[in-house]
Amino acid sequence: MGMKLADLIKKTDYICVQGDTDREITTLVYDSRKIEKGSVFVCISGSVSDGHIYAAQAARKGAAAVIVEKDVEVPSSLAVIKTADTRMALAEASAAYFGYPARELTTIGITGTKGKTTATYMVRSILEHSGYRTGLIGTIETIIGEERIPAVNTTPESYVIQESFRRMVDAGCKCVVMEVSSQGLMLHRVGGFIFDYGIFTNLEPDHIGPNEHKDLEDYIHCKSLLFQQCRQGIFNADDAHLEKIMAGHTCEVETYGFSERADLRASDVRLFDRGGSLGVAYHMSGKLDMDVEIDIPGKFSVYNSMTAISICRHFGVEKETISSSLSQIHVKGRVEILPVSSKFTLMIDYAHNAMSLESLLTTLREYHPKRLVSLFGCGGNRARDRRFSMGEVSSRLADLTIVTSDNPRNEEPEAIVEDIITGVKKADGTYIAIVDRAEAIRYAIEHAEEGDIIVLAGKGHEDYQEICGKKYHMDERELVADVVKDGHFIR
Repeated sequence: MGMKLADLIKKTDYICVQGDTDREITTLVYDSRKIEKGSVFVCISGSVSDGHIYAAQAARKGAAAVIVEKDVEVPSSLAVIKTADTRMALAEASAAYFGYPARELTTIGITGTKGKTTATYMVRSILEHSGYRTGLIGTIETIIGEERIPAVNTTPESYVIQESFRRMVDAGCKCVVMEVSSQGLMLHRVGGFIFDYGIFTNLEPDHIGPNEHKDLEDYIHCKSLLFQQCRQGIFNADDAHLEKIMAGHTCEVETYGFSERADLRASDVRLFDRGGSLGVAYHMSGKLDMDVEIDIPGKFSVYNSMTAISICRHFGVEKETISSSLSQIHVKGRVEILPVSSKFTLMIDYAHNAMSLESLLTTLREYHPKRLVSLFGCGGNRARDRRFSMGEVSSRLADLTIVTSDNPRNEEPEAIVEDIITGVKKADGTYIAIVDRAEAIRYAIEHAEEGDIIVLAGKGHEDYQEICGKKYHMDERELVADVVKDGHFIR
């Protein structure tokens, strides 16, 4: 594409330690295996390996330059660009490499502990129905035009984001809505451009541990960075951490929530059950006045839809379009109700830790089911504490807990199930253990009673099961369809 090194790094603070920047480059890479003649190789100090150890190899492969944050010894043929943070440099160089595609898109970034995924799909649905072609980057997938690419991380590497933006522009997209994780902000994956809209949904302690955030303060700080990198900030007015999230913000501020102070306010919430399908309705007032109804259960659906409406209001979309878009929204694996029977409700949800399971079961309790049935397992080679806490939460809030397998990975499924049962016994709920997940799902449906709400928790959008390092196809929707075909349950 004919680009000079100087053009690639013109937005970066750097020192040219050796060589010159007036040289033609071919590709921009951060994976040493992809280095070719004329490449610029960005040395990233990762948690697993350090890219700086491949600097000499880059010279041998004929690279034009390396971008480093540490001293390296390399042949004089190689230009060495030194900067304070190579992750930020990668983001800035990626934006330049793909011709600054964010300038041609209206960019929307959503951060928060919960609700990011559902809110992004709601925004995309409303904007698409309003005639704005909209790309999406999130936990489940990246959507570019008609193409859907399964996701690896919630927020991809900066190079991949800029490449996706460029492909979105080329596909005729006018907007992009994306989930922005605290990790993504911390590692500068969304560096190199300014968001038009930055949204904060909520914050609860999560992702705190040796490989993620050192403590809650760090987690909050990383999320707050989005609001120093966007033009218009939209915030959940009801969140207890709001002040810390807004600390140092440089954006315009707008709020939504139940609070009297919010710019967009929700009131008159009512839950409804339409025979196997659960939903919520409410009134919105303030900067927009309308009634809202959604076929997704619970108060968090009020927040998710308010998030989406707060954003889309800025695009001048019609109230009718908002209503019709929200009434049809279904997000794979997020309180996804499967239409099995009008006598009971069956849903799939991604809840895979105690916090999300507690939130989900508490929400469903408000619909006064005859029985609340919770089916879940826990992943192998992950913290054992999660098994005890999820078992206890389910036993406390559900009438029946069906303990089964999730992704056993390299552990014995029976051992994981035993751990969960240890947690279940800390409360007084009834339980049954069925290790085979397909059999457990069959049991749940065939023993359903009129008025039940049954939750298949933990897998969500995943369509595989990981056993002994190998992924096997397993989609809960297909397992349910098999049971429905046999027909041994109340209609």
